[in-house]
Amino acid sequence: MREPNVVGDWQECDEHAGLRVRVHGVEKAEPPRGRDDAADGLTYFRFRVTVENRTTEHFGIHLEDGQIDIRIGADGESAFLDWRNSQFIEGYDVYPLRRATAVLYAAGPDAVLHRADIQIQLKVDDEWTERYLWAGGIDLYETSVDASTRSGTTRDSLACQVTNFLRREADS
Repeated sequence: MREPNVVGDWQECDEHAGLRVRVHGVEKAEPPRGRDDAADGLTYFRFRVTVENRTTEHFGIHLEDGQIDIRIGADGESAFLDWRNSQFIEGYDVYPLRRATAVLYAAGPDAVLHRADIQIQLKVDDEWTERYLWAGGIDLYETSVDASTRSGTTRDSLACQVTNFLRREADS
């Protein structure tokens, strides 16, 4: 892992040319089958992991809870991954020019969800890929939150700065 991706970026899998992965759609959301008792008092959020095959051959993809690590807040505390509500990619063949998406539910203290690091390690055709990291957060653009109520201001976070830069570049 050389440097983190910004949530929403595609990461090419070096071991398998034409295969790429991304973490995207990070947002607050309640799980579809109800809250887990272990997440009592925590705020749920969901994100997606999409694997895309841009080659002429198919790949067998496997992505489950042990291959995902979510760290939140400035101290990198572990988030709760709700495996019961999450939809993983388990032994799925991704054919040429197709995608497979996992929808994952996690939870953590609301005050630190503005900063999240999500690390993924795919298993492709019984081989492990490198670990890839995405940095982002939830409610990065919330203007109603007073900056003094959080340990780091959302306006000055790295993910927010990168997102604002990309928006300015897209507008010009």
